[in-house]
Amino acid sequence: MAWLSLINFAGALILTTLLLVSTLFGTTQIPLSDVVEAIALSSGLFEGDISPLHRIVFDLRLPRALFAAVIGAGLGVVGVVLQTTTRNDLADPFLFGLSSGAAAGAVFVITVTGDILGIWTLPLAAFCGGLIASGIVLVLVHGLRTSAPEKLILAGLAVSFLFTATTNYLIFAGDSRAAHSVIFWMLGGLGLARWETFPLVFTGLVLILTYSLYRSRWLDALLTGDLTASTLGVPVRGLRFMIFFVAALSTAAFVSVAGVIGFVGLMVPHLARGIVGPLHGRLLPTAAIVGAILLTLSDMLCRLLLAPQELPVGIVTTSIGSAFVFILLFRTRKMPG
Repeated sequence: MAWLSLINFAGALILTTLLLVSTLFGTTQIPLSDVVEAIALSSGLFEGDISPLHRIVFDLRLPRALFAAVIGAGLGVVGVVLQTTTRNDLADPFLFGLSSGAAAGAVFVITVTGDILGIWTLPLAAFCGGLIASGIVLVLVHGLRTSAPEKLILAGLAVSFLFTATTNYLIFAGDSRAAHSVIFWMLGGLGLARWETFPLVFTGLVLILTYSLYRSRWLDALLTGDLTASTLGVPVRGLRFMIFFVAALSTAAFVSVAGVIGFVGLMVPHLARGIVGPLHGRLLPTAAIVGAILLTLSDMLCRLLLAPQELPVGIVTTSIGSAFVFILLFRTRKMPG
């Protein structure tokens, strides 16, 4: 177990370094001493005058870096549990209509109602849209009286197509001036990262990580198949339902602030398994660290590649993800048999 602790320590060190670098670099480069001073002054550890530079660090860059780490970690963990429960190596948090539901809620606000609740309008609308979509999937699966993974995936795809059509209609029929905001949000971004909404995404991470670690032995049993897991005392149908429900809540929280960030939940489980193996007691914490590193690094790239303009972070993660899938395909092709 010493090697596992060493791996997690190294990952935490890399993540801490990336978080620090993320607050240093951007459109305006800020010296390390100013970053430390801004955090100390804004958090109340020391007294002094808070300058606009300090506000940039504490109110914009620091929460954005933390949002990237928390959301990346959460999407990584959600990807692990969904791939296990569906027995599908290509499953990710957005396969079950969650992203399309959240997108429909956000687009409805952008094109129809406007910011009627201030800064909370868009996150709440996206969160509710994601929950409605996941609720429909759960109702469909419950009505079919089965927890078969393929039925869950088909129900998710059907709901995804439904809400995608709704989103496209809202974009077509709504205010064309809002199209840029809609596209940027649907491609994913961390521009809405604020301290006010941080508890929402942090709660999403705590929820999925705590529950999945609590049920890690049951998840290990699912790796042997439903029949074997049942003989070991695992309530397979109930576990699959609860995993999807908790994953839906957490993913809705992430999407409500960051939009649709693809491929993180697909890539991270494979990377983490390559490091520590398939057992969930080891896999889940490692996936959280790897996901946090991946999204933090992607966010840094999206701010620096076309500076001073900012790319949607979903473009970066999708580009990395497409290369990852190609590698995965070629590795599968070279395997014997």
